[in-house]
Amino acid sequence: MSELNATDVEQYLKQHPEFFNEHLELLEHMTVPHPSGSAVSLISKQLELFRNRHHEMDTQLNALIEIARDNDTSANKMHELTLAVLEADTLEVAIENLNVVLAECFLTDFLAVKIISSEHPHGGALADLFIDPESKELAHFSKELSSNQASCGKPTLAQAKFLFADNALEVKSCAIIPMAFTEIEALIAIGSRDAERFHYSMGHLFLTQMSEIIGTRFAALLQPA
Repeated sequence: MSELNATDVEQYLKQHPEFFNEHLELLEHMTVPHPSGSAVSLISKQLELFRNRHHEMDTQLNALIEIARDNDTSANKMHELTLAVLEADTLEVAIENLNVVLAECFLTDFLAVKIISSEHPHGGALADLFIDPESKELAHFSKELSSNQASCGKPTLAQAKFLFADNALEVKSCAIIPMAFTEIEALIAIGSRDAERFHYSMGHLFLTQMSEIIGTRFAALLQPA
């Protein structure tokens, strides 16, 4: 099939004068000079406004689609996390599952859990999970505990050492999340080697929901059998 030339297009449009009525969107991509020279006709101006408006709507639609995709992704991740803690029948298994799902779904490198309680019902490997309410170490987290709000960014050296011990210097950013509105008082810290992973400007909605899910399950697992 031979390529169309300008004459072919001209002939076609003469034979089909209704073409642009049926394909109005094509005008958006065309430049039509006005016979008056530099003067701009009302129709030309309207067409320019139409193009700009259409472009703005396209941009807004694409932004909404991207937000919807992000929300779907976040919801799926939260679903995986919920299943991970619900499937655990002991506190130790819950923390192991949590470690796995956070690394795989949330791309984190480190996890720390500190349960604030004067009673330490679990010994052995889980003894480090518990911290006495009177411990001076909690002063490093007074902002999070008093506000029940997560904080994100680079932890202080004192915070990092308390939460991540030997891995403290590897943690370049983290989210420190109080277990808000649950039956236990605790802190969850999620750390990353990436300094931008947990930026201070991040929203806290999903972090708060995460703390509620984890805290509720941990409270149930801490109940005596």
